[in-house]
Amino acid sequence: MKGIITVLGRDRVGIIAEVCAYLSEQAINILDISQTIVQGYFSMLMIVDMGAQASGCFERCAAELAALGEKTALEIKLQHEEIFNSMHRI
Repeated sequence: MKGIITVLGRDRVGIIAEVCAYLSEQAINILDISQTIVQGYFSMLMIVDMGAQASGCFERCAAELAALGEKTALEIKLQHEEIFNSMHRI
């Protein structure tokens, strides 16, 4: 199962490392990553493959990523790929 992770917040050193460390601990593979900084604000979109874990831990991972965001002054969201695509269809 694929997921979409979005990360938003004030730019600072270590944002990508913090998110990637969590994903590595959960054995979640990053398929694609895009990030940019605009006037001091950091924005990142990641497409991830949750593999066999997807069936039971998607909600847990979404909650843990949101908690990581709160702890690090970021907004981090994990969504199912299908939901993300439906929300952003023109």
